[in-house]
Amino acid sequence: MAAKLSFAFPFPLERSSKPFQRISVLALPQLNPCYGFCFSKRNSGFRGLSVNALKEEVIQSANSETTPHSQTTFPTSSKLVLVIGASGGVGQLVVASLLNRNIKSRLLLRDPGKATTLFGNQDEEKLQVFKGDTRNPADLDPSIFEGVTHVICCTGTTAFPSKRWKGDNTPERVDWEGVRNLISALPSSLKRVVLVSSVGVTKFNELPWSIINLFGVLKYKKKGEDFLCKSGLPFTIIRAGRLTDGPYTSYDLNTFLKATAGQRRAVLIGQGDKLVGEVSRLVVAEACIQALEIEFTEGKIYEINSVEGEGPGTDPEKWQELFKTAPAQ
Repeated sequence: MAAKLSFAFPFPLERSSKPFQRISVLALPQLNPCYGFCFSKRNSGFRGLSVNALKEEVIQSANSETTPHSQTTFPTSSKLVLVIGASGGVGQLVVASLLNRNIKSRLLLRDPGKATTLFGNQDEEKLQVFKGDTRNPADLDPSIFEGVTHVICCTGTTAFPSKRWKGDNTPERVDWEGVRNLISALPSSLKRVVLVSSVGVTKFNELPWSIINLFGVLKYKKKGEDFLCKSGLPFTIIRAGRLTDGPYTSYDLNTFLKATAGQRRAVLIGQGDKLVGEVSRLVVAEACIQALEIEFTEGKIYEINSVEGEGPGTDPEKWQELFKTAPAQ
């Protein structure tokens, strides 16, 4: 379907020093971090791989007519969604969209200060922030999960050694151990757990996927998937193609709501790990949120790409049809 294989993966949470500490977003200082997180030819060592995750131009015009979220008014929701990896490229957009939908959100961050940098000063009734690290089981105190109805996990790291691996942010620690620790700590009362994974995870021993998997990123993502599938929790797994659009650095909530996928708004959803291509981070974030409400996506694994054309936007009926008609495994 796509002509070339090129991937980027959501990057991990920042390291924390104190477990399960709840932070008031209103009291957080303003920071100016930089969140570049794709791997490139320069740090991968493989000239044959095109891995620039910023190939697509991101439109951030206040007058954009294709703004995905800002044109829709949503009723107040009774959900409480825990977002893991909220400072990452997909996680940022998930949180922004949840806030815009009036869905109460809770974040687990190693550096809680990033919440204010990214999302501004939010009322604690809308956004709660806990300090913690999924790689450390002791950080996953039960108080973090009290009242949570849904979970979206967007954690990840680079496929090849890079500065993002500093502080033990390897695929094994983030994509496998971190996911395992999180799933082990989640309460059985959850209505849905959505995990963002990657296309190619079932083929990590085959070329060209074995090149991407030289340091285990696809293998460990698959182990995380398998652990969730066997956990007994209601789940949906979204396997993303190479990520485009973003990441967004040091912006506030309004920036996310103005971002668009340009011409790549049409969505392709498949099953069986057969899709190969690119996908806008905006599309992945929307797919995660839509999957929370669609009953028949429970227990299913989907691959997702985006291509040029008109897409489903935030229309639940269009997304339901996309998931419903996804080719079976």
